Amino acid sequence: MSTTLGAPPRARNTLALVGLFAAVFLAMLDAQVVATALPRMVGELGGTASFAWVTTAYLLAGSVSAPVYGKLGDLFGRKPVVLVAIALFVLGSLACALAPTMPLLIAARVLQGIGSGGLFVAVAAIIGELFPGREGARYFAWFSICFAGSSLAGPVVGGVLTDLAGWRSIFGLNVPIGLVALGVVARFLRLERRRTTAPFDFAGIVILSGAIVGLTLATPLSASIGVVLLVAFLLIERRAAEPVIPLRLFRARMFSLSVLASAAAGFVFLGSVNYLALFLQTAGGAGPSEAGLLLLPMTLAVAASSMVAGRVIAKTGAYRWAPILSMILGLIAAFAMSTMDETTPLPLVVAYLVVFGAAAGLNMQVLSMAAQQNVARTDLGAVSATVGFLRSLGTTAGLTVFGAVFTNAFADDSPSGYSSALNGVFWVMVPALTVGLAASLFLPRVSLRRNH
Repeated sequence: MSTTLGAPPRARNTLALVGLFAAVFLAMLDAQVVATALPRMVGELGGTASFAWVTTAYLLAGSVSAPVYGKLGDLFGRKPVVLVAIALFVLGSLACALAPTMPLLIAARVLQGIGSGGLFVAVAAIIGELFPGREGARYFAWFSICFAGSSLAGPVVGGVLTDLAGWRSIFGLNVPIGLVALGVVARFLRLERRRTTAPFDFAGIVILSGAIVGLTLATPLSASIGVVLLVAFLLIERRAAEPVIPLRLFRARMFSLSVLASAAAGFVFLGSVNYLALFLQTAGGAGPSEAGLLLLPMTLAVAASSMVAGRVIAKTGAYRWAPILSMILGLIAAFAMSTMDETTPLPLVVAYLVVFGAAAGLNMQVLSMAAQQNVARTDLGAVSATVGFLRSLGTTAGLTVFGAVFTNAFADDSPSGYSSALNGVFWVMVPALTVGLAASLFLPRVSLRRNH
């Protein structure tokens, strides 16, 4: 046996997580990286009417596949599931790089998205399985930094690679890095193997997938169908032998309050990002590149606050303070941003955005970690999938509500018209943050465990 494989379990786990985080970073990056390359894609492949699906197909496929991966990991073990996810993501990336037409590019993005959905859920569950609460907090912090770093780097990487090597290179780069990550995870990740004879919940998967698609598309008809399917899904899950999302989990106060706060966080912190950029480019008078630079301090604040939260929780075991402070800072930032207009100095706007970013980082993975406490290892995938699903549902609701508020309040194309409409968007954050604060305040006062 090689020296590396003979190393202590902690060293093997660290190496495995490096491979996992590399794959996760690529998957998250691909949600952002195509934005600056889309004009070149349309110029070469055509498909002006359908180009938006290059992004939508990826995100939608990831949302639909995530609960499936979570349950498969619980039933059959997480290592084979995460290896399949990485392999599908790499294969989808290769197909994107070689796609000769826009429909085939969109189909390849679906395959990529199916892989990415498994990565997000499986890695969160693997951290929960490998490490107890306090130790896992450090790794959840790095997981959060992957989110923040990919959001920051995505448009820049997409623009640079497209200019230097063409838009196909943004997908081709994933292939060698993804294959290395696949090899590292296959070699060093050691997890319990499982086998089960319980019937898989195919009906639940199909109905939930339909509900996710309907709610994500967010048209009046699709949303109505999505709500009906979601109700049907809940009825099916009550009788399923191995439900995709075990409803018994919601009997635990920590779990149910964590997912409620996570949904509120998705509504506010993820649903509003586009409107912050819109304010900078309209009322603030910044160009696209300048707006990206002005959002940089906010992104850095997300990473910094997430890292601080992880270190403090790892040291003390106390976790409630992070989501509580997150919601309080979010309320302060929302009130402050609701006062912004075309006369607000840009340094003051950036200061507000830094507070908002710090608030977002404090809850990004803490709530996922809290939801995993005091549940069986065989439920970790379902827990991670449920938290992610409800956060995504909150994001979709935020995008829909913010869009409706902005559209109804928008008067004209002047800077004052934009700032007036956007002020309404910032005010809508307040009730959602209040719900998140209430849920965080009622989280159990426990210290996260030192061991499994």
